[in-house]
Amino acid sequence: MALLETETLRKSFGGLLAVDGVSFKVEVGQITSLIGPNGAGKTTLFNLVTGLLPPDRGTVRFKDQSVTGWKPHQIARAGMSRTFQNPSLFGRMNVLENVMVGRHCCSDSGFWGCALRLPSQKREEQRIRAASLEELDFVGLAYLASFPASALTFGQRRMVELARALATEPEMLLLDEPASGLNTSEKRELGDLIIRVRKRGVTILLVEHDMSMVMGLSDSVVVLHNGAKIAEGTPVEIQNDEKVVRVYLGGEVENVAAG
Repeated sequence: MALLETETLRKSFGGLLAVDGVSFKVEVGQITSLIGPNGAGKTTLFNLVTGLLPPDRGTVRFKDQSVTGWKPHQIARAGMSRTFQNPSLFGRMNVLENVMVGRHCCSDSGFWGCALRLPSQKREEQRIRAASLEELDFVGLAYLASFPASALTFGQRRMVELARALATEPEMLLLDEPASGLNTSEKRELGDLIIRVRKRGVTILLVEHDMSMVMGLSDSVVVLHNGAKIAEGTPVEIQNDEKVVRVYLGGEVENVAAG
């Protein structure tokens, strides 16, 4: 059963066709990866799916309903969350407060509840703090809860962003190049963490250039080239697809096999 489905999505910027009629599905409970050369349209496709950009044509369906044209916060409340290529944290907030920002999108308190500091709002704030601390513990950074976000290493910033995304209690998580900038040890820890996220029942859509990670984690792989989908299948099928090898993977196939 598909949790996410796109149908003939198209997006252009002036004369540049960034996404060209892309259709694909992400099945419930699976890890699906989007791969392709730089400029293939992967991040633009992410932005279309999560409402940051409106498509010129086509539809996005999530949980069997069209979310085409929805705002990002509406899509987040529906159960879809994401991270970005470059972690974007609030440097003047501490680590826990950054995670709580994500949790607040699920808040039930309205404007007046927050403005008047009603008892119900205070109780909810306590629940948000506790749940956010749990997510920090899940990614192994609870001990840094009171640290300023500006003092974190790049790898730690990535983990905080992931904790913030998980704090929204997503049914689906979109990860945009999460291994970028990480060392070998951090990549290994990230791979283990992604598996643990999937075990929580979260469906994952992954954009990643590290082919060892992609082939080791994915149930399904979608390949983009010049904005269009050129292949879709299991990791083994993709590694043996002559067109994919020719336009993208090249020698990386041998490296993945050797690993």
